[in-house]
Amino acid sequence: MMKKTLGLAVLVLLTGCQAGNISPTPEAMKIDVVGNTYVTDGHKSAKVSPQGIQEWSGSEAVLSTWFKLSHTGELRLFMELPEDVTPATLQVRLFDKVFTLKVENGESPVLPIGTVEVNEPGYLRVDMQGIRKEGEQYPFVKALLIDGPAAAEPLHFVRDFEPYWGLRGPSVHMGYALPEADVEYFYNEVYVPEGEDKIGSYFMTNGFGEGYCGIQVNRETERRVLFSVWSPFETDNPQDIPEEQRIKLLAKGEGVHIGEFGNEGSGGQSYLIYPWKAGVHYPVITRVRPDGKGNTEYYAWFYAAEESRWRLIAGFSRPQTNTWYKRAHSFLENFLPQQGYLGRKVFFNNQWVRTAKGDWVELIEGRFTNDATARAGVRMDFAGGVEGDAFFLRNGGFFNEYTELGTLFSRTAKGKRPEVDIDALPLQ
Repeated sequence: MMKKTLGLAVLVLLTGCQAGNISPTPEAMKIDVVGNTYVTDGHKSAKVSPQGIQEWSGSEAVLSTWFKLSHTGELRLFMELPEDVTPATLQVRLFDKVFTLKVENGESPVLPIGTVEVNEPGYLRVDMQGIRKEGEQYPFVKALLIDGPAAAEPLHFVRDFEPYWGLRGPSVHMGYALPEADVEYFYNEVYVPEGEDKIGSYFMTNGFGEGYCGIQVNRETERRVLFSVWSPFETDNPQDIPEEQRIKLLAKGEGVHIGEFGNEGSGGQSYLIYPWKAGVHYPVITRVRPDGKGNTEYYAWFYAAEESRWRLIAGFSRPQTNTWYKRAHSFLENFLPQQGYLGRKVFFNNQWVRTAKGDWVELIEGRFTNDATARAGVRMDFAGGVEGDAFFLRNGGFFNEYTELGTLFSRTAKGKRPEVDIDALPLQ
């Protein structure tokens, strides 16, 4: 079910100031800072974006670059700098070993860092930190170069791929096998372990063919329950949608914000600012039902465990649509590029559907899939499966285990339908 690579062990052979007169061969692989590097400490004195290093003014900042090796043996490392640089002293760390690089004017733009012996394949983290500088900024490093037997293909890092998506990291999904009957309601429970609720996380619990519902960490002081339905008119600009193809609001819950969204298709969006907590189980119910007039109605409810009540998020009508519930699924994503180096994990448990005839059916089969970032092989830190009696999804953090695309999983059936009165769910 799982394909696993061992943890990375490194033995540093050359330490001290710089690594002598070693030079990269024509086979050396260039790992651009763009798309592969994050500020992992001292965030106030450095900024890295999908365009590369934007600011690096303080010595407390740590800039970390990751890449994944498939081979063992000697690995030679180099640093590529802009041609015009201000003199500075940098330190490069590989785990507990430190190399010191003195950057001078007029030097070759490629400087040797050192040589390491790789004993196990896997992800390697290289940290850069400024020690001294003559100008206001440390050099805006362009790339690392790796060479030697350990640098042979296949290698995994962001290349020939949009840096924005590479920095965000892979998104992972679990699709649930539905019965053949017309499905109206989907019940799911989301559980985020303590410490896994990183800012920028979207734990999407109840997806359907035309939208999704789940919980987000938007900032340290704000968390949301989000429910969105896409318009049948395909555009990233909500203003382009003709009136007859716009999502119509049917109902909104107490304290819920209603708006539009774009950039990934457009449609109706609703969200409730709610202080959900890691370590707590939250049930979610979504409903999809055709109205018999050529439209389909979508509703979402969130069980506020701290309040011991179901809360309506919203109800929407999607025009030119005639469907019951399709493509029940969950997913996990990070929506902030600067947070893509952090790991996340979520559990989804006790999936049930209720058919249009009122029958409850337990869902126990799931299929793992992932997004273009994972399929391109630029990031390999993605996984999903079953732990205990729950499905799980995991991404980010540059771990070495990964799950093959399309792997099927089955959880243990509980046989106990949700304790919820569907007909008593609030409609306003």
